[in-house]
Amino acid sequence: MTNPFWSPALAELQPYVPGEQPRGRKLIKLNTNENPYPPSKRAMATLADPALPEALRRYPDPESVDLCAAIATHCGVRPEQVFVGNGSDEVLAHAFYSFFRREEPLLFPDITYSFYPVYCQLYGIEFATPTLRDDFTVDVDDYAGPAAGVILPNPNAPTGRILPLDEIERLLQLHPARVVAVDEAYIDFGGDSAAALIDRYPNLLVIRTLSKSHALAGLRLGYALGQPHLIEGLQRTKNSFNSYPIDSVAQQLGAAAISDETWLEETSSKVMATRSRVAEALHELDFEVVPSMANFVLARPRGMSAEKVYGALREYGILVRYFNKPRISEYLRISIGTDEEMDALLDALRKILPAAGTSRGR
Repeated sequence: MTNPFWSPALAELQPYVPGEQPRGRKLIKLNTNENPYPPSKRAMATLADPALPEALRRYPDPESVDLCAAIATHCGVRPEQVFVGNGSDEVLAHAFYSFFRREEPLLFPDITYSFYPVYCQLYGIEFATPTLRDDFTVDVDDYAGPAAGVILPNPNAPTGRILPLDEIERLLQLHPARVVAVDEAYIDFGGDSAAALIDRYPNLLVIRTLSKSHALAGLRLGYALGQPHLIEGLQRTKNSFNSYPIDSVAQQLGAAAISDETWLEETSSKVMATRSRVAEALHELDFEVVPSMANFVLARPRGMSAEKVYGALREYGILVRYFNKPRISEYLRISIGTDEEMDALLDALRKILPAAGTSRGR
């Protein structure tokens, strides 16, 4: 029953449903693609800064100048090509409002980040969803024709598939007068960033986050990279909504985290090595595993329904992500945890699945 105080638009919204964050019972969380390792010690040391209490007493820098400078150095761009927000979801929201509210439909894949249609509904944006190929790869030719713009996670979620940079360029060339947003939440786990193309393409916006690769999901810090005219557009929207989205702690801690290149390389390498080992082990357990360049794998058990495996794993105290959606309802998305957590997952699957391991190499 609709609340009489709600506006008609609010009553029609279908909000995004995030992955479960359990309370009470201790579970192995492999359902929300969080980094399994602690954040950089260099970042955590900023919490002991004696100047922090004074910084908290005052409003933060609305332009996040030091943070933008650190991001620019890390990404090989100029500070004026950086925009920061309260998590990449806020950056995405501002991008949808700033660039995609047009007469033509916004284009994104039929299997992708499920927040995109929510933003479209919130801002009244028409959209169309070209179908991924049977192997879950993107066919760039499907994105030709009139469009308000394109948004594409790369690597895609929840598939983990990545589109090579030459194909990203083709996409940019298809829509020279519209923004093509490349959502790179998982790019540090093995892919090549489209940031290298920014100076050549005025329609390219790259959106990234510190939640996954930098183990700062609880901090809520994301950013966008693009030519200054796109950054100005995001700033106009941000300053019409909230002039101070990044608090003083997040600015200081985020700048320290993103400057710790050694930590990033070491932890990302560990996640990628574990991902390869787990994918092979899942193959041996007769799963179909989609090739992934993210910190998760999408896998289909052949001997039991994905929903039953999901429920059985929960009984063993292990959370993975199950999507009851077309084309992926028989798959599980499994975040890459520590080696110990993944060993617990594999041990549980050997107990759950019928004749586990008897179909090796299939």
